[in-house]
Amino acid sequence: MKIFITGINGFIGTHLLRDILQKTDWQIQGFDLHNNNLGEFAGNPRFSMKTGDIFEEESWLEQAVKENDVILPLAGIARPAYYITHPLWTFELDFEQNLKIVRHCAKYKKRVIFPSTSEVYGMPTENSKVMIEDESTLTLGPIKKSRWIYSCSKQMMDRVIFAFGQEKNLPFSIFRPFNWVGPGLDTFKDAAEHKARSITQFIYDILYTGKINLVGGGAQKRSFIWVGDGIDGLIAIIKNEDNKANGEIFNLGNPANHYSIKELALMIIEEMKNYPQFAAKARSVELVDIPAAQYYGKNYDDMQDRLPSIQKMKDLLCWEPKTSLREAIKFTLDWHAAQLEKGL
Repeated sequence: MKIFITGINGFIGTHLLRDILQKTDWQIQGFDLHNNNLGEFAGNPRFSMKTGDIFEEESWLEQAVKENDVILPLAGIARPAYYITHPLWTFELDFEQNLKIVRHCAKYKKRVIFPSTSEVYGMPTENSKVMIEDESTLTLGPIKKSRWIYSCSKQMMDRVIFAFGQEKNLPFSIFRPFNWVGPGLDTFKDAAEHKARSITQFIYDILYTGKINLVGGGAQKRSFIWVGDGIDGLIAIIKNEDNKANGEIFNLGNPANHYSIKELALMIIEEMKNYPQFAAKARSVELVDIPAAQYYGKNYDDMQDRLPSIQKMKDLLCWEPKTSLREAIKFTLDWHAAQLEKGL
């Protein structure tokens, strides 16, 4: 199998590439603006890489789609700090550029596996708390809350891909990641600018600022999943045994790891106390409640809960996550400890 992945230098892309090269015989062609996370794969005969700007390489990208069997357009904006401050860029990349890729897939009848997001579910109500792929109503916030442009762009791509499947026989699968965590999620540079997602931000804050800002008190709940479990699920979708993933949308999350952001912060603090190089900072860190508008700006809005159903993944692809949140935190801290020892 020949697979083409845009955004391969990112969090999901690098972990997916590593597992594919270790566990399969598939060939991978990658594309991204940078390749700084891919040094370990240099020289692998089953991996080739082109760096470039997705806004400027349309003819090359079309040819890459034409030459491969499966296309994963992972390029996109996935951090609230960016799609709140750069909503137009978020739309242009997450929707407009990915639409071009999907059109090429339809033209050449190539299977596309699209990364949606848990955010498409929007604001769940008490009557629809569990997010079910083919049943949940998708309710977003007001237009003035520009955070929702990311969710809206992804939801529209989901709908367009489904329509291409209906009218043009486009082979597709869609997956919705729910708060994947692990090494490389964000950088400490992102965290220094308050642009990292929660687990990286909290580790950085403990080590370098001495206080953790809990936006809105940290009462929001998320269903965190270890990146390795998520990648196993994604590989099952790519394998598509007996074509069971064709035309399907899948949640990739871990409902057993359903915790508030404050609970996540406290768990990280507890685990960091077990590392000699982190313990003193972890014991002295302060938790600070901060209003969302003060931290992110007035255009921020948030869903208070994300709880996925993963029944379809269990039934069709025999997948379910195995790693607890505490284990995921430990694995991530092991990686950060090793990086700091290397001076990285």
